[in-house]
Amino acid sequence: MTQQHTLYIEGGVARNPLIRLSQPATLDFLDGEHIAVVGPNGAGKSLLVDLLTGKYPLRDGTLTYDFRPSVTQTAYDNIKYIAFRDTYGSADANYYYQQRWNAHDQEDAPMVRELLGEVKDETLKQQLFDLFRIEPMLDKKIILLSSGELRKFQLTKTLLTAPRILIMDNPFIGLDAATRDLLFTVLEKLAQLASLQIVLVLSMLDDIPSFITHVVPVDNKAVGKKMERAAYMQAFREQDAIRAEADAVSFSELQQRVIDLPYENTNFTSDEVVRLNKVSIRYDDRTILKELDWTVLRGQKWALSGENGAGKSTLLSLVCADNPQSYACDISLFGRKRGTGESIWEIKKHIGYVSPEMHRAYLKNLPAIEIVASGLHDSIGLYKRPHADQMAVCEWWMDIFGVADLKDKPFLQLSSGEQRLALLARAFVKDPELLILDEPLHGLDTYNRRRVKKIIEAFCRRRDKTMIMVTHYESELPATITDRLYLKRNR
Repeated sequence: MTQQHTLYIEGGVARNPLIRLSQPATLDFLDGEHIAVVGPNGAGKSLLVDLLTGKYPLRDGTLTYDFRPSVTQTAYDNIKYIAFRDTYGSADANYYYQQRWNAHDQEDAPMVRELLGEVKDETLKQQLFDLFRIEPMLDKKIILLSSGELRKFQLTKTLLTAPRILIMDNPFIGLDAATRDLLFTVLEKLAQLASLQIVLVLSMLDDIPSFITHVVPVDNKAVGKKMERAAYMQAFREQDAIRAEADAVSFSELQQRVIDLPYENTNFTSDEVVRLNKVSIRYDDRTILKELDWTVLRGQKWALSGENGAGKSTLLSLVCADNPQSYACDISLFGRKRGTGESIWEIKKHIGYVSPEMHRAYLKNLPAIEIVASGLHDSIGLYKRPHADQMAVCEWWMDIFGVADLKDKPFLQLSSGEQRLALLARAFVKDPELLILDEPLHGLDTYNRRRVKKIIEAFCRRRDKTMIMVTHYESELPATITDRLYLKRNR
């Protein structure tokens, strides 16, 4: 019996030169294979997926599909693609901001039940509802779902269309360890369904789930040969050990550059950077934070952790003065009580901030360096034209994060990992007294994770610098952490 080729591209070259890989793509997906497409940030993984799904027409080469036993043979019906750029993913193409921003929009927010759409196959629906435990979620508003629930909803909604191939871009991004394990188990069970082929697009090169059978490496916009998972893992470990040695030298030079920065605007007068007195935040009938007391002193480096939905991002939005409820709470920043006349911009002058959702605010296609420069004034638009010396500072930080050569490239044309690095440079550009990092390594590849962690460590070694960092993983924390706060989810 001949082997079924569910997807086969040979010598594929996109017609549009702006989205072209550096070499023609040849790749074959056989029935029963579950594939991981892996590669560093900006390697061309999304370009490859766009080619395979037929999003862009080919100038050269052929692309053929065989979706048996599916009743239709169109790519649209059989290939479903879900990209996760942040904790909340892209829910249903309409992005619902987390509840903390738009609590007043709740009236208009749809229920989960409404968004699941028409169900063609009742047996499949029951299977999925049991697998993902969907029933309790049906009458919840979509904006009140936790990130784990939202993932399950997205997967259920997509799988109800009975695709033959399911492509997921960074499905584990932003999830706490328990939710991640749950999703892993779910995908493992899905991989056992005879008529479903799973393709994962991953930037973490060393984290390939065990149900994956083959790996396709992509680098420098070229597609490598498909390899069995075990062979890939071995080759990766060997290469990475060599690279880590070489990195150690270049990263220590990088760290020194950051440590040697001159101190310009250190106008701290208070030993207290953040103080919260019995702060409570509620959305609808759910209490996120309950009578929280917390003091952050100058020079402390805090690790903030807790499961998805425990209120970590809410807490950070209070400190940054972005949360609409922040002025009703007893909060002092830099020794000044909130609401005593200082403007939000006064506060933000001293704070460098990055979060997973941030790139959603930057939908203007400005050159990347202008996005970095917006950090000088903490604006989303550029209200003041930076001087030449300020632009030089922006370029310096872009070089530190390894993206200086992308400075003139339109921001929206960067890969999501490159966007993340540019937004990190934006957080550091004004040499802030308080650095707030909400999952800073989010979506970065193995090499860039190491690099950014070293930069954070070096920054923390400088005099009087204070940091609050959120992460789900111990391995991401720099060695300079002095204090910890663990938030529990209020049930």
